Amino acid sequence: MSGTKYVDSEGFLYTAPVREQGNIYKPNNKMMADELSEKAVHDVHTKEIDLVNRDPKHLNDDVVKIDFEDVIAEPEGTHSFDGIWKASFTTFTVTKYWFYRLLSAIFGIPMALIWGIYFAILSFLHIWAVVPCIRSYLIEIQCISRVYSICIHTFCDPMFEAIGKMFSSIRATVRKEI
Repeated sequence: MSGTKYVDSEGFLYTAPVREQGNIYKPNNKMMADELSEKAVHDVHTKEIDLVNRDPKHLNDDVVKIDFEDVIAEPEGTHSFDGIWKASFTTFTVTKYWFYRLLSAIFGIPMALIWGIYFAILSFLHIWAVVPCIRSYLIEIQCISRVYSICIHTFCDPMFEAIGKMFSSIRATVRKEI
């Protein structure tokens, strides 16, 4: 290990250890530098947000795409005045649009906070409790499965082989008498 020397704020001389192959931020060897330049490092907290397509995974395609025609429809032979129909359409559309924006402005950030906390807790429990419990259970049950397998092969296999040999000598024939 070798390192560069630096002086801290109190005047003490320190050496910063550097691994022989470099570290992930400043690789010493060319091969590691090339690997890092090929990989695009993305930070999930600073990624670009698409402001046009806000549902790229189409989570709400079948649920909330409600238009005026999906809620209010006049059958043939029963029509209101054209002006009333246009005003109703405009009122419905504008009200839905602005009321959604108002609710989003009031409750969007608190709900995002609540869902962020919920999924953080869920992730924490899954990573630190559920998976380790399942892994430890599988390790512990492996011993029992070996003992169970030995018992089955010791006691049941000979019995089933004997029963199989007994029934293998049975021949059945079907005759049709006229």
